[in-house]
Amino acid sequence: MSEQLSNATVLLTAVERGDPKAAAELLELVYQELRQLATRKLAQEPPGQTLQPTALVHEAWLRLVGLENPSFENRAHFFSAAAEAMRRILIDRARRRRARRHGGGYGRVDIDECDVAAPQADDELLAVHETLDKLARKHPVQAEVVKLRYFCGCKNEEVAQILDISLSTVKTHWAFARAWLLQEIKGL
Repeated sequence: MSEQLSNATVLLTAVERGDPKAAAELLELVYQELRQLATRKLAQEPPGQTLQPTALVHEAWLRLVGLENPSFENRAHFFSAAAEAMRRILIDRARRRRARRHGGGYGRVDIDECDVAAPQADDELLAVHETLDKLARKHPVQAEVVKLRYFCGCKNEEVAQILDISLSTVKTHWAFARAWLLQEIKGL
């Protein structure tokens, strides 16, 4: 595990210098972990989700290293950036689905069962997104915990490892952030 962390750090430095081979090696090193995070996050989405974990990882990867010489301080910074990229992708998709030309406001109807799918998941996602920037200005670490937990699907133990903080601190930050976001969302 520590060898993998040091390899990631070396590769992150090489990616920052613009080495294209390093970017490919870094993707190979972190791909499974990113895919697991994406799988867990998309499992929380409502039925009928068309975005696959592989597509989410690939799109996030392109946003991360598609820039000219991306800069990552360490593994935690990289996974934080990955969580932010996944967040942006999910928000963009939710906004597109709500757009009128994409059937915004209307749910799919299964003719055989006549059940209407509830569009509330997109509304919740957008509400969290809109208030998360406000939280980040006041409480940046708690906002990072929300990004990793809510948008990336990380477990508390993974968040603690990525942010290099204790598990109890993650739990405290998560509880605080949830309460803070709920209060802000209800106040909207």
